[in-house]
Amino acid sequence: MSLSFPASSSPFTRAVVSSMRKLYPESLADKSFDNTGLLLEAPFNPQRRRKNSVLLAIDLTKAVADEAIDRGDSVVVAYHPIIFRGLKSLTLNDPQQQSLLRLAQEGISVYSPHTAVDSVPGGMTDWLCDVVTGAIVSSSPGTTPPSIEKSSSHNYSHPVYPQSQRSVSPATALPHVRSTIHPSPPPVPEGFESAGAGRLVTFSTPQPLAAIIDRVAQGVGNPAGIPVALPQSASLDTMQIRTVGICPGSGSSVILSRDRGNIPDLVFTGELSHHDALAVIERGSAVIALSHSNTERGYLHAVMRQKLADSLKGEWEAARKAGLEALGENAKQGGAGTASGVEDALRDDTVVVDVSERDRDPYGIIVRQS
Repeated sequence: MSLSFPASSSPFTRAVVSSMRKLYPESLADKSFDNTGLLLEAPFNPQRRRKNSVLLAIDLTKAVADEAIDRGDSVVVAYHPIIFRGLKSLTLNDPQQQSLLRLAQEGISVYSPHTAVDSVPGGMTDWLCDVVTGAIVSSSPGTTPPSIEKSSSHNYSHPVYPQSQRSVSPATALPHVRSTIHPSPPPVPEGFESAGAGRLVTFSTPQPLAAIIDRVAQGVGNPAGIPVALPQSASLDTMQIRTVGICPGSGSSVILSRDRGNIPDLVFTGELSHHDALAVIERGSAVIALSHSNTERGYLHAVMRQKLADSLKGEWEAARKAGLEALGENAKQGGAGTASGVEDALRDDTVVVDVSERDRDPYGIIVRQS
Protein backbone atom coordinates (compact mmCIF):
# COMPACT_ATOMS: atom_id res chain seq x y z
CA MET A 1 0.00 0.00 0.00
CA SER A 2 1.49 3.33 -1.03
CA LEU A 3 1.15 6.24 1.35
CA SER A 4 1.32 9.97 0.72
CA PHE A 5 3.07 12.21 3.20
CA PRO A 6 2.46 15.89 3.99
CA ALA A 7 5.16 18.05 2.43
CA SER A 8 7.86 18.77 4.99
CA SER A 9 11.59 18.67 5.39
CA SER A 10 13.24 15.60 6.89
CA PRO A 11 13.22 15.05 10.67
CA PHE A 12 17.00 15.46 10.70
CA THR A 13 16.77 18.75 8.80
CA ARG A 14 14.27 20.06 11.34
CA ALA A 15 16.68 19.10 14.14
CA VAL A 16 19.49 21.04 12.40
CA VAL A 17 17.30 24.13 12.07
CA SER A 18 16.26 23.89 15.71
CA SER A 19 19.89 23.63 16.84
CA MET A 20 20.96 26.61 14.72
CA ARG A 21 18.13 28.74 16.09
CA LYS A 22 19.12 27.90 19.66
CA LEU A 23 22.81 28.63 19.08
CA TYR A 24 22.28 31.70 16.88
CA PRO A 25 18.78 33.14 17.49
CA GLU A 26 17.35 34.64 14.32
CA SER A 27 16.00 37.58 16.33
CA LEU A 28 19.61 38.77 16.77
CA ALA A 29 20.18 39.12 13.02
CA ASP A 30 20.05 42.62 11.52
CA LYS A 31 16.75 42.40 9.69
CA SER A 32 17.16 45.91 8.26
CA PHE A 33 19.05 44.28 5.40
CA ASP A 34 19.69 40.63 6.24
CA ASN A 35 17.75 37.55 5.16
CA THR A 36 18.37 34.75 7.62
CA GLY A 37 16.78 31.42 8.45
CA LEU A 38 15.66 28.42 6.42
CA LEU A 39 15.97 29.74 2.86
CA LEU A 40 15.42 26.43 1.05
CA GLU A 41 13.30 23.69 2.59
CA ALA A 42 13.69 20.54 0.52
CA PRO A 43 10.79 18.05 0.80
CA PHE A 44 11.60 14.80 2.55
CA ASN A 45 11.39 11.66 0.43
CA PRO A 46 11.73 8.61 2.75
CA GLN A 47 12.69 6.43 -0.21
CA ARG A 48 15.59 8.73 -1.17
CA ARG A 49 16.71 10.05 2.18
CA ARG A 50 20.06 11.77 2.60
CA LYS A 51 22.75 11.14 5.19
CA ASN A 52 22.46 12.72 8.64
CA SER A 53 25.20 15.19 7.76
CA VAL A 54 25.60 18.95 7.57
CA LEU A 55 28.02 20.89 5.38
CA LEU A 56 29.16 24.31 6.66
CA ALA A 57 30.23 26.99 4.20
CA ILE A 58 30.47 30.75 4.03
CA ASP A 59 29.13 31.03 0.47
CA LEU A 60 26.81 28.67 -1.38
CA THR A 61 28.62 28.46 -4.71
CA LYS A 62 28.20 25.85 -7.45
CA ALA A 63 31.33 24.13 -6.10
CA VAL A 64 29.81 23.89 -2.62
CA ALA A 65 26.47 22.65 -4.01
CA ASP A 66 28.33 19.96 -5.99
CA GLU A 67 30.20 18.99 -2.82
CA ALA A 68 27.00 18.65 -0.78
CA ILE A 69 25.36 16.54 -3.48
CA ASP A 70 28.43 14.31 -3.82
CA ARG A 71 28.64 13.83 -0.04
CA GLY A 72 24.95 13.05 0.38
CA ASP A 73 24.37 15.82 2.94
CA SER A 74 20.89 16.71 4.21
CA VAL A 75 21.61 20.37 4.96
CA VAL A 76 23.99 23.11 3.83
CA VAL A 77 24.47 25.79 6.47
CA ALA A 78 25.65 28.69 4.32
CA TYR A 79 26.61 31.67 6.50
CA HIS A 80 25.88 34.20 3.73
CA PRO A 81 22.27 34.10 2.45
CA ILE A 82 22.19 33.15 -1.23
CA ILE A 83 18.80 34.92 -1.37
CA PHE A 84 19.05 38.53 -0.19
CA ARG A 85 16.15 40.12 -2.08
CA GLY A 86 12.77 38.98 -3.31
CA LEU A 87 12.82 36.71 -6.36
CA LYS A 88 10.32 36.96 -9.20
CA SER A 89 11.37 33.63 -10.66
CA LEU A 90 13.62 30.62 -10.11
CA THR A 91 15.20 29.46 -13.34
CA LEU A 92 18.17 27.47 -14.57
CA ASN A 93 19.49 30.51 -16.45
CA ASP A 94 20.88 32.05 -13.25
CA PRO A 95 23.87 30.05 -11.90
CA GLN A 96 23.01 30.75 -8.25
CA GLN A 97 19.35 29.86 -8.71
CA GLN A 98 20.47 26.77 -10.57
CA SER A 99 22.37 25.64 -7.45
CA LEU A 100 19.24 26.10 -5.33
CA LEU A 101 17.09 24.14 -7.78
CA ARG A 102 19.61 21.31 -7.94
CA LEU A 103 19.81 21.12 -4.14
CA ALA A 104 16.02 21.05 -3.85
CA GLN A 105 15.87 18.27 -6.44
CA GLU A 106 18.37 16.25 -4.38
CA GLY A 107 16.48 16.84 -1.13
CA ILE A 108 19.09 19.17 0.43
CA SER A 109 17.91 22.16 2.48
CA VAL A 110 19.78 25.45 3.00
CA TYR A 111 19.93 27.44 6.24
CA SER A 112 21.66 30.84 6.53
CA PRO A 113 22.38 32.48 9.93
CA HIS A 114 24.62 35.40 8.83
CA THR A 115 24.50 38.39 11.22
CA ALA A 116 23.00 36.26 14.00
CA VAL A 117 26.40 34.51 14.12
CA ASP A 118 28.17 37.89 14.22
CA SER A 119 26.04 39.15 17.10
CA VAL A 120 25.89 36.32 19.64
CA PRO A 121 28.29 36.17 22.59
CA GLY A 122 30.99 33.67 21.63
CA GLY A 123 30.08 34.10 17.96
CA MET A 124 32.17 35.13 14.98
CA THR A 125 33.02 38.64 16.20
CA ASP A 126 34.11 37.41 19.63
CA TRP A 127 36.21 34.74 17.92
CA LEU A 128 38.05 37.48 16.01
CA CYS A 129 38.62 39.19 19.37
CA ASP A 130 40.13 35.92 20.60
CA VAL A 131 42.41 35.85 17.54
CA VAL A 132 43.59 39.43 18.13
CA THR A 133 44.19 38.95 21.86
CA GLY A 134 46.03 35.61 21.56
CA ALA A 135 43.35 33.34 23.03
CA ILE A 136 43.42 30.92 20.07
CA VAL A 137 45.72 27.97 20.68
CA SER A 138 46.52 24.84 18.69
CA SER A 139 45.81 21.40 20.13
CA SER A 140 49.31 20.49 18.98
CA PRO A 141 51.60 23.09 20.60
CA GLY A 142 54.88 23.61 18.86
CA THR A 143 53.67 22.53 15.43
CA THR A 144 54.57 24.75 12.52
CA PRO A 145 51.84 26.76 10.83
CA PRO A 146 50.33 25.20 7.71
CA SER A 147 52.23 25.99 4.56
CA ILE A 148 50.79 28.37 1.99
CA GLU A 149 49.07 26.50 -0.81
CA LYS A 150 50.35 27.66 -4.19
CA SER A 151 49.73 26.73 -7.78
CA SER A 152 53.02 25.53 -9.24
CA SER A 153 52.47 27.58 -12.37
CA HIS A 154 50.95 30.82 -11.12
CA ASN A 155 51.89 31.06 -7.42
CA TYR A 156 48.24 31.56 -6.49
CA SER A 157 47.61 31.46 -2.76
CA HIS A 158 44.64 31.41 -0.40
CA PRO A 159 44.29 30.64 3.33
CA VAL A 160 44.79 27.01 4.36
CA TYR A 161 43.05 25.96 7.55
CA PRO A 162 44.79 23.56 9.93
CA GLN A 163 43.53 20.00 10.28
CA SER A 164 44.40 20.00 13.99
CA GLN A 165 41.84 21.46 16.36
CA ARG A 166 42.29 25.00 17.60
CA SER A 167 40.54 26.06 20.74
CA VAL A 168 39.86 29.22 22.70
CA SER A 169 41.93 29.49 25.86
CA PRO A 170 41.16 32.70 27.79
CA ALA A 171 44.22 32.06 29.99
CA THR A 172 46.54 32.74 27.04
CA ALA A 173 44.86 36.02 26.05
CA LEU A 174 46.59 39.32 26.66
CA PRO A 175 44.89 41.40 29.40
CA HIS A 176 42.06 43.35 27.82
CA VAL A 177 38.42 44.30 28.06
CA ARG A 178 35.93 44.03 25.24
CA SER A 179 32.59 45.71 24.69
CA THR A 180 29.81 45.54 22.11
CA ILE A 181 29.80 48.50 19.74
CA HIS A 182 26.10 48.34 18.81
CA PRO A 183 24.14 46.28 21.39
CA SER A 184 21.17 44.32 20.04
CA PRO A 185 17.88 46.13 20.72
CA PRO A 186 15.55 44.57 23.30
CA PRO A 187 14.06 42.11 23.78
CA VAL A 188 17.21 39.97 23.74
CA PRO A 189 16.90 36.20 24.37
CA GLU A 190 17.99 35.08 27.82
CA GLY A 191 21.70 34.24 27.89
CA PHE A 192 22.50 36.57 24.97
CA GLU A 193 22.51 39.88 26.86
CA SER A 194 25.87 41.05 25.43
CA ALA A 195 24.82 40.39 21.82
CA GLY A 196 25.22 43.02 19.15
CA ALA A 197 27.23 44.14 16.14
CA GLY A 198 30.97 44.74 16.40
CA ARG A 199 33.35 44.61 19.34
CA LEU A 200 35.84 47.07 20.78
CA VAL A 201 38.93 45.47 22.35
CA THR A 202 40.93 47.65 24.72
CA PHE A 203 44.31 46.24 25.77
CA SER A 204 45.60 46.96 29.27
CA THR A 205 48.90 48.00 27.68
CA PRO A 206 49.48 49.01 24.04
CA GLN A 207 50.51 46.17 21.70
CA PRO A 208 52.87 46.29 18.68
CA LEU A 209 50.86 46.28 15.45
CA ALA A 210 53.30 43.77 13.94
CA ALA A 211 52.54 41.26 16.73
CA ILE A 212 48.79 41.66 16.20
CA ILE A 213 49.22 41.05 12.47
CA ASP A 214 51.13 37.84 13.22
CA ARG A 215 48.30 36.62 15.48
CA VAL A 216 45.73 37.47 12.84
CA ALA A 217 47.68 35.57 10.18
CA GLN A 218 47.88 32.43 12.31
CA GLY A 219 44.21 32.64 13.25
CA VAL A 220 42.83 33.00 9.73
CA GLY A 221 44.84 30.41 7.84
CA ASN A 222 48.19 32.10 7.11
CA PRO A 223 47.31 33.89 3.85
CA ALA A 224 50.25 34.84 1.65
CA GLY A 225 49.53 38.52 2.18
CA ILE A 226 47.51 40.74 4.51
CA PRO A 227 46.31 44.16 3.27
CA VAL A 228 47.22 46.79 5.86
CA ALA A 229 46.70 50.56 5.72
CA LEU A 230 48.99 52.76 7.84
CA PRO A 231 49.15 56.51 8.43
CA GLN A 232 51.88 58.00 6.25
CA SER A 233 53.55 59.37 9.38
CA ALA A 234 53.83 55.89 10.96
CA SER A 235 55.55 52.59 10.26
CA LEU A 236 54.73 48.96 11.01
CA ASP A 237 57.65 48.77 13.44
CA THR A 238 56.59 51.78 15.49
CA MET A 239 52.79 51.62 15.68
CA GLN A 240 51.39 50.67 19.07
CA ILE A 241 47.75 49.60 19.39
CA ARG A 242 45.59 50.12 22.47
CA THR A 243 42.09 49.82 20.97
CA VAL A 244 40.85 47.55 18.15
CA GLY A 245 37.46 47.85 16.46
CA ILE A 246 36.42 44.46 15.08
CA CYS A 247 33.71 43.35 12.67
CA PRO A 248 33.70 40.34 10.30
CA GLY A 249 32.88 40.90 6.64
CA SER A 250 32.31 44.52 5.66
CA GLY A 251 32.75 46.56 8.82
CA SER A 252 32.59 50.25 7.98
CA SER A 253 28.90 50.69 8.90
CA VAL A 254 29.56 48.98 12.25
CA ILE A 255 32.97 50.23 13.36
CA LEU A 256 33.11 53.70 11.82
CA SER A 257 29.52 54.69 12.51
CA ARG A 258 30.11 54.53 16.27
CA ASP A 259 31.88 57.90 16.34
CA ARG A 260 33.97 59.14 13.43
CA GLY A 261 35.80 61.46 15.77
CA ASN A 262 36.86 58.56 18.00
CA ILE A 263 38.14 55.83 15.67
CA PRO A 264 39.98 52.88 17.34
CA ASP A 265 43.75 52.64 16.93
CA LEU A 266 43.17 49.64 14.64
CA VAL A 267 40.18 48.76 12.47
CA PHE A 268 40.10 45.00 11.83
CA THR A 269 37.56 43.82 9.27
CA GLY A 270 37.19 42.03 5.94
CA GLU A 271 36.86 44.98 3.61
CA LEU A 272 36.76 48.76 3.79
CA SER A 273 36.17 51.21 0.96
CA HIS A 274 39.01 53.39 -0.31
CA HIS A 275 37.51 56.52 1.22
CA ASP A 276 36.76 54.88 4.56
CA ALA A 277 40.34 53.60 4.74
CA LEU A 278 41.62 57.12 4.04
CA ALA A 279 39.37 58.50 6.76
CA VAL A 280 40.89 56.03 9.22
CA ILE A 281 44.58 56.57 8.45
CA GLU A 282 44.19 60.36 8.23
CA ARG A 283 43.10 60.21 11.87
CA GLY A 284 46.24 58.29 12.79
CA SER A 285 44.77 54.79 12.98
CA ALA A 286 45.54 51.62 11.02
CA VAL A 287 43.45 49.11 9.06
CA ILE A 288 43.66 45.35 8.56
CA ALA A 289 41.29 44.27 5.76
CA LEU A 290 41.65 40.57 4.96
CA SER A 291 39.15 40.18 2.09
CA HIS A 292 35.55 39.78 3.11
CA SER A 293 35.11 36.11 3.97
CA ASN A 294 38.67 35.50 5.19
CA THR A 295 37.52 37.09 8.46
CA GLU A 296 34.67 34.58 8.62
CA ARG A 297 35.67 31.15 7.37
CA GLY A 298 38.06 30.28 10.18
CA TYR A 299 35.17 30.45 12.67
CA LEU A 300 33.48 27.54 10.94
CA HIS A 301 36.57 25.40 11.48
CA ALA A 302 37.50 26.62 14.95
CA VAL A 303 34.11 26.98 16.65
CA MET A 304 30.89 26.41 14.73
CA ARG A 305 31.57 22.85 13.53
CA GLN A 306 31.99 21.45 17.04
CA LYS A 307 29.36 23.69 18.62
CA LEU A 308 26.71 22.60 16.13
CA ALA A 309 27.74 18.93 16.36
CA ASP A 310 27.39 18.96 20.15
CA SER A 311 24.00 20.69 20.08
CA LEU A 312 22.70 18.58 17.21
CA LYS A 313 23.47 15.27 18.91
CA GLY A 314 21.08 16.13 21.74
CA GLU A 315 18.50 17.69 19.43
CA TRP A 316 18.47 14.69 17.09
CA GLU A 317 18.28 12.18 19.94
CA ALA A 318 15.19 13.94 21.31
CA ALA A 319 13.61 14.15 17.85
CA ARG A 320 14.28 10.47 17.18
CA LYS A 321 12.74 9.42 20.49
CA ALA A 322 9.61 11.53 19.95
CA GLY A 323 9.23 10.35 16.36
CA LEU A 324 9.59 6.66 17.19
CA GLU A 325 7.13 7.00 20.06
CA ALA A 326 4.63 8.66 17.71
CA LEU A 327 5.02 5.83 15.19
CA GLY A 328 4.47 3.26 17.92
CA GLU A 329 1.39 5.04 19.21
CA ASN A 330 -0.01 5.28 15.70
CA ALA A 331 0.46 1.53 15.23
CA LYS A 332 -1.29 0.77 18.55
CA GLN A 333 -4.30 2.80 17.48
CA GLY A 334 -4.61 0.81 14.29
CA GLY A 335 -2.99 3.34 12.01
CA ALA A 336 -2.37 2.41 8.42
CA GLY A 337 1.33 2.08 9.10
CA THR A 338 4.15 4.04 7.61
CA ALA A 339 6.77 3.64 4.95
CA SER A 340 9.87 1.89 6.25
CA GLY A 341 11.97 4.85 5.13
CA VAL A 342 10.52 7.08 7.85
CA GLU A 343 11.27 4.58 10.59
CA ASP A 344 14.72 3.93 9.12
CA ALA A 345 15.42 7.67 9.23
CA LEU A 346 14.41 7.89 12.88
CA ARG A 347 16.49 4.85 13.86
CA ASP A 348 19.65 6.34 12.34
CA ASP A 349 21.50 7.94 15.28
CA THR A 350 24.49 9.24 13.31
CA VAL A 351 25.29 12.97 13.29
CA VAL A 352 28.04 14.47 11.11
CA VAL A 353 29.00 18.15 10.77
CA ASP A 354 31.85 19.08 8.40
CA VAL A 355 33.27 22.25 6.90
CA SER A 356 33.32 22.57 3.12
CA GLU A 357 36.65 21.86 1.45
CA ARG A 358 35.67 23.85 -1.66
CA ASP A 359 34.40 27.06 -0.06
CA ARG A 360 36.82 29.99 -0.28
CA ASP A 361 36.91 33.75 -0.72
CA PRO A 362 36.63 34.93 -4.34
CA TYR A 363 39.98 36.67 -3.95
CA GLY A 364 43.33 34.96 -3.61
CA ILE A 365 46.85 36.41 -3.67
CA ILE A 366 49.25 36.22 -6.57
CA VAL A 367 52.73 35.88 -5.06
CA ARG A 368 55.20 37.47 -7.49
CA GLN A 369 58.81 36.37 -7.42
CA SER A 370 61.62 38.39 -8.94
